Amino acid sequence: MKKGVLLVNLGSPDSPNPKDVKKYLGEFLMDERVIDIPYTARALLVRGIILKTRPKASAAAYKKIWWEQGSPLIVISERLQNKIQKQVEIPVALAMRYGSMTMEKGLRELVNAGVEEVLLFPLYPQFAMATTETILVLAEKIKQTHFPQLKMESVPAFYNKSDYIHVLSNSIKTHLENKPYEHLLFSYHGVPERHIRKSDVTKSHCKIDNRCCVQPSEAHKFCYRHQCLEVTRLVAQQLQLKEGTFSTSFQSRLGFDPWLQPYTDRTIERLGKQGIKNMAIVTPAFVSDCLETLEEIAMEGQEIFHEMGGKIFTTIPCLNDDQEFVNLLSNWINTWVSTETTVAE
Repeated sequence: MKKGVLLVNLGSPDSPNPKDVKKYLGEFLMDERVIDIPYTARALLVRGIILKTRPKASAAAYKKIWWEQGSPLIVISERLQNKIQKQVEIPVALAMRYGSMTMEKGLRELVNAGVEEVLLFPLYPQFAMATTETILVLAEKIKQTHFPQLKMESVPAFYNKSDYIHVLSNSIKTHLENKPYEHLLFSYHGVPERHIRKSDVTKSHCKIDNRCCVQPSEAHKFCYRHQCLEVTRLVAQQLQLKEGTFSTSFQSRLGFDPWLQPYTDRTIERLGKQGIKNMAIVTPAFVSDCLETLEEIAMEGQEIFHEMGGKIFTTIPCLNDDQEFVNLLSNWINTWVSTETTVAE
């Protein structure tokens, strides 16, 4: 049975033009696992309010970070795909959950290449409703509708895999070499608190009280907050960071519902007010640099820090197409090809 891999990332507008941004935001925000409220209310909020105001501002933000070759996230993802393809003997396709690089196109590319068994590879270290889950649900729907004969399995969250932590830690260490910093902030994309509770398979463990995330539970398999905190803990342990010199925060909140805290922008502000002059920030929820890392963190975050009296603001790139990361993913794929073991188990 011929095997193939489908790498899946978030997606991007086709251009930083407000029209393309509006189309992209409409698809993204109307996903019931992103804004998880009843359809009528979601449509009213997204189409009646957000899409009338936000596309212009978002387009301006995209223009700040847009590369000559196109969207940074797309370009970087393509580089990653190409490098992996050189290290594995099976077809590797790339798709996005939102936008014109659809998952249906990616699966069709593999099927047309004779693939009968697909490894679906969400490019997210941590599990979340609005990332991994929405990819898995859509993939199954596409499979049933268009490719019912296709065998498919997926890569589970790899946030705590020792080889991943090693690669991430090495990247952080390399980018901080000879750079002064007093505090390292681990900033993860935020989610509404209700997403954490909805993903709790035990229906009772998750309290978001700073105790449940450190108590062993089946809930941790799908708990985004636990998985983020665990990445911070494991990397800090690997790099032998001293207590008080690092912390975790969550960025990119939307709306007025409670989201995971502390918030990144307020944390940066607080660190500046406390007299921290040199800080570094890493974004381990993203494997590819994108709007949230290049504009929200590297530009807006730095501006906040400087306004609060900070001096040096070091942003650590995502793993992107770093060769160690390429080697890691390629090794996982080759292991899957040669055995019946699920990747990253």
